[in-house]
Amino acid sequence: MIAGLAVWYVVGGQKGAESLPIPGTGERVTVEVLNGTRMSGLARETTRRLRGAGLDVVYFGDAEEFPVDSTRILIRRGDSIAAQRVRRALGRGQILAAPNSRLLLDITVVLGLDMAPALGLEP
Repeated sequence: MIAGLAVWYVVGGQKGAESLPIPGTGERVTVEVLNGTRMSGLARETTRRLRGAGLDVVYFGDAEEFPVDSTRILIRRGDSIAAQRVRRALGRGQILAAPNSRLLLDITVVLGLDMAPALGLEP
């Protein structure tokens, strides 16, 4: 009986499941998302969008500076290709070089007030 359920699950049980990209497949891009606004939940919603696009968000939280008007995508290591993937997923953001070898990630996203409407949130 258990073997039959296992075969059903592997062969046909996933037909209706939504296929989402898995972070880490292909070229891995590690990202942190920092909320530069006082809007609750903005970093969490942005993290969902980036993960849905196959990007590996390793941290999200609040930025040190408030308020930020426009979203910035900071390149911490590597080249601009990773930053362009993030920008495509977000649909906005100014790409800037801001290397930091102490951070073990590729990109830092500092969210500005311009991100709320893109996620359907009210500023």
